[in-house]
Amino acid sequence: MLDELFGNSTASKALLFLARYGEGYPTEIAGNFSFPVSMVQLQLEKLERAGVLVSRLKGRTRLYTWNPRYPFRDELLALLCKAFDFMPDDILATYYKKRTRPRRAGKPL
Repeated sequence: MLDELFGNSTASKALLFLARYGEGYPTEIAGNFSFPVSMVQLQLEKLERAGVLVSRLKGRTRLYTWNPRYPFRDELLALLCKAFDFMPDDILATYYKKRTRPRRAGKPL
């Protein structure tokens, strides 16, 4: 849906991931969408050079988040959030519902 606007699916999915969760690291994003980590890193670095994202080290992991000084941040986030309204429920459940804690041992699926 947004692939043509952002240039490719890696960039659009990385931005959607960050719109949903606020922050993320390349390995997490790549694993979520089954992309090669190098592709995600390339897109995140490109977005950081453009000023859309900022990164910081958390231990040895580079964590990316939205640049609060980016002038179109609110509009971009509004566009990405609007895209979630038009996504099928199965795609939302597959890619954009992150478990925050492990499942209790012995709990039925």
